[in-house]
Amino acid sequence: MKSFKDKVAAITGAGSGIGRQLAVQLAGQGCHLSLSDVNETGLAETVALLDSMAVRVEADVVDVANREQVYRWSDKVVADQGRVNLILNNAGVSMTSTVEGLTYEELEWILGINLWGVIHGTKAFLPHIKASGEGHIVNVSSIFGMCAQPTQSAYNTSKYAVRGFTEALRLELELEGCAISATCVHPGGIKTNIIRSGRANASVKLGHDKSREQELSATEKVLRTTPEVAAASILSAIQRNESRVVIGGDAKVMDMVVRLFPMLYQKLVIAAARRRQ
Repeated sequence: MKSFKDKVAAITGAGSGIGRQLAVQLAGQGCHLSLSDVNETGLAETVALLDSMAVRVEADVVDVANREQVYRWSDKVVADQGRVNLILNNAGVSMTSTVEGLTYEELEWILGINLWGVIHGTKAFLPHIKASGEGHIVNVSSIFGMCAQPTQSAYNTSKYAVRGFTEALRLELELEGCAISATCVHPGGIKTNIIRSGRANASVKLGHDKSREQELSATEKVLRTTPEVAAASILSAIQRNESRVVIGGDAKVMDMVVRLFPMLYQKLVIAAARRRQ
């Protein structure tokens, strides 16, 4: 897909961050939009940003963890827009906990959104995208879908799984020889609200008697890449039909370290965690 003009894109998690910027940048290139988010207020704010754009914009509150809601939404997108060419499965949440302290309810919550949300979006939209004759599927993983981190076992699990799912999907589409492809996205630290809106439990000990707010503020200071840059990188990767895109200098460095030194990186992570404590 070399041009987004007059195409139709569906975006999950469009109420903030990367999802919002994908909507703004696609609209700027003449792409019609169907947006979803579980946050109705954030979704309305995104729609307001698109008021002056000469494209059709539809918005629906959708919980991507709910299969029935996603399938109803995909059918509605086609009914409203006439077709759909792109699905950008961007919605995601974070969960900070040790493996021992992680409850099954917490694990089911994050997997429901980060993994099942991607699966639901892919399977619900894929037949519609194929019917359009040209399209692309974008699934957002993370740099934590390439390297493990302490207290991020649930997040790691979801993002590693998204990577494998998307890579297998792309291979199948290549074998079919259809005009549809897929890209897996691996962002590093992006300046979004995913950490602040995420969950953490008491199993995580904060260093130096820091409060939760202090820990969040310290983490946010090292987030370097803006959602605008991330969205532009994703759209460029679609146009180049890249199998994956690694976003941010931190993610690119970690990707290189993991690929060159798959065992050493774990020692580096442990050393960094100890210094932080």
